[in-house]
Amino acid sequence: MMATRYESAKEIYASFGVDTEKALETLSDVKISMHCWQGDDINGFESNEALSGGIQATGNYPGKARTPEELMSDIDFALKLIPGTHKINLHAIYAITDGTVSRDKLKPEHFKKWVDFAKARGLGIDINPTLFSHPMAADGLTLSHPDEKVRRFWIDHCKAMREIGAYFGKELGITCLNNVWIPDGYKEVPADRFGPRQRLKESLDEIFSVKYDKRYLVDSVESKVFGIGIESYTVGSHEFYMNYAAKNEGIMCLLDNGHFHPTEVCSDKIPSLLLFSENLALHVTRGVRWDSDHVVAFEDELKEMAKELVRCNALKRTFIGLDFFDASINRVAAWVIGTRNLQKALLFALLTPFEELKKCQDEGDFTKMFALSEELKTLPLFDVWEEFCSRNNVPSKNEWFDKVLDYEKNVLSVRG
Repeated sequence: MMATRYESAKEIYASFGVDTEKALETLSDVKISMHCWQGDDINGFESNEALSGGIQATGNYPGKARTPEELMSDIDFALKLIPGTHKINLHAIYAITDGTVSRDKLKPEHFKKWVDFAKARGLGIDINPTLFSHPMAADGLTLSHPDEKVRRFWIDHCKAMREIGAYFGKELGITCLNNVWIPDGYKEVPADRFGPRQRLKESLDEIFSVKYDKRYLVDSVESKVFGIGIESYTVGSHEFYMNYAAKNEGIMCLLDNGHFHPTEVCSDKIPSLLLFSENLALHVTRGVRWDSDHVVAFEDELKEMAKELVRCNALKRTFIGLDFFDASINRVAAWVIGTRNLQKALLFALLTPFEELKKCQDEGDFTKMFALSEELKTLPLFDVWEEFCSRNNVPSKNEWFDKVLDYEKNVLSVRG
């Protein structure tokens, strides 16, 4: 029955000039970087201290991962319910140590268990230095801090994480993305806007002064419009990082679609950056009125972002990661829902006849463009998605959810 439905959908899409086989083949090659911090509410393995630096996860759903073994088990289970072979995204606080290693002293050996885990499953790993939830970031400033000793600590931490990222890329044979985000800013209107950004620029210049083989490591910087406690001034603004990336070869400007004003859309920024940048990095999330990092839903802006990646022919130029953390629902289910929704959005875009739509636009036939766009919304995407799941040997429909419920009953619920 499934094959019959897919064959029918294949014919329908073909009548619109769309090759579903090509779409499925292309989607199979897209690696999504699934963030580890959804599984434990961004606690990591460094300490049990509360989150700080504008970071918070809300909710207390049972079954949170408490150890590296539990987190790896949960990631492993989630990936079995997601079509394709992907990457995992780590923060520095997920180093596996004896608890005495300072962040500025982290080494590749502190992530060896993660490499072994990834290698056994054919996964890549991305990395992020962790510049929050630490005594040296207690006043909300890190790489832009006026105290040189504080800046030195965080510069050394970021340099250490780049070395670790290059180790990931070399060991796994899959390029690692190192992404720098900082919580720096001020609650009230600052007396000096220039100085902190000058110090940030100088810190980044030193961090990126060490060059690594691009086969193993690439770098990005991530902006934000504001955060909790820094409502009036964010040092690492979009304009700052966009210009920094433009002026420094090999540095990408990472777009997190939750990090902008609610009236801005990330989809409109994607083609502009692609015109001037060799590569692009994305963190996909869902903001509700602000950077709330809700689980990614199959909604309009997600589909628009996917459309831009496809019609700009940028899937191979873009590092796509997820960044949400919801502790109010089953954490494993959140991974599966969010990742599969992103894949569905990409498939929706791959099944869109952009050449025909572009032709309508260029010829000024906006009536046809609008009519065709609306017709595409009710084509049998579901049947093509089912075929994709089947070919990747993962459950579809509610079958995957039943497996999550069994995992919750037999594994998550016994953690206490």
